[in-house]
Amino acid sequence: MKEPLPAQRTPDYNAADYCSTKEAAAVLGVSHRTVQLWVENGTLQAWRTAGGHRRITYESVNRLVDGRRIAIGGGPGAAATAPAPATPGKPRVLVVDDDPLILRLYELQMAGWGMDMELIKAQNGFEALIRIGERRPDLLVSDLNMPGMDGFRMIRTLREDVGTAGMNMIVVSGLDRGTIKAMGLPADIPVFPKPVPFSELRTAVENGLVRA
Repeated sequence: MKEPLPAQRTPDYNAADYCSTKEAAAVLGVSHRTVQLWVENGTLQAWRTAGGHRRITYESVNRLVDGRRIAIGGGPGAAATAPAPATPGKPRVLVVDDDPLILRLYELQMAGWGMDMELIKAQNGFEALIRIGERRPDLLVSDLNMPGMDGFRMIRTLREDVGTAGMNMIVVSGLDRGTIKAMGLPADIPVFPKPVPFSELRTAVENGLVRA
């Protein structure tokens, strides 16, 4: 059980060392809710003001940014800290969508497929890169139009890195095919429309995991 965030300033408080959740979200390129979740699970260090507002340490924000650089191959020593390959056994599927309700729908639908797989969720491209940096999934299922880092930029980043260039991917998007093509999505990635056609998606997921 996690200890609650302290409600008052510490004696050595220095405003220059802290930022608001809004500021942290802007720096990290994620939603305000994602920052809140990272505070709650200990990924970001923070405390609460007497008025109930979170104040996050810049040190923990910078640590997360550095971790992202390493995860996508942009930091010192990246080659030595490439994403761990998917391990034999239960396949891992990473689903990325900025709508929590859609993520929950994925979770419920996929649980009913009877496939023994581990489902990982992320709400934007940046968070997905962090999850991939922790351990490479066997298959990525992603939306494209998301705040912060969108799916186009995330996929380009993955394709440009030798450690993730061959990752199996599926796109599920409400954007029309013309826009998707104009934005430069690689032609070899299967694209499905929204609302999510889960019966068709299941076949694509099964095929993607076979190729993993």
